[in-house]
Amino acid sequence: MSKAERTRQFIIEASAPIINKKGMAGTSLTDIMEATKLAKGGIYGNFESKEEICRESFLYLRAQLGGKLNEAVTQGTSAKAKLYNLLSVYENDKNLLDGCPILNFGAEADDTNPIMKEQVKNAIGSAQKRFYTIIEDGIKNNELSAAINPEHFSIKVFAMIEGGILCRKVLGNNQQMMIILDSIKEEFESYVL
Repeated sequence: MSKAERTRQFIIEASAPIINKKGMAGTSLTDIMEATKLAKGGIYGNFESKEEICRESFLYLRAQLGGKLNEAVTQGTSAKAKLYNLLSVYENDKNLLDGCPILNFGAEADDTNPIMKEQVKNAIGSAQKRFYTIIEDGIKNNELSAAINPEHFSIKVFAMIEGGILCRKVLGNNQQMMIILDSIKEEFESYVL
């Protein structure tokens, strides 16, 4: 990695948590400069705009979370273990205390930033596919009843978890998230063979 690439990556990594917490509109160039200790020219020598920093920050946060979620899935040997490992990341990952980047960036970009909206749309699809694959494989391996609809379950679980993350962030406690995770597990258990 060249020095310019390292500097660019440093800016992304320093900016991403700030943008996730404060939002794209709420994060100023001054915030980014303070986090990186770089001057304006140092920032804009590596990025064309704050929008580009936001977009790259989202992709970085998405990759970080996706890596943790994928790792959790690979640690499981059954559909149940894979799902429960995945739910554990959503429950315990400290980086999600400021909210999920999918929700945070998506809420801000839905009508104002078509490029970011498309990136968030892709992230939603990937997150739902992760759940879908666990369920589909569980059916194929005779671990789960074919009565479970992988598409419906994955959409519902993803939406419930995102809602739980939002409630946890706003209310400052885990009560809603725990109810949601218990509800997901209870429904899942009803399909276990």
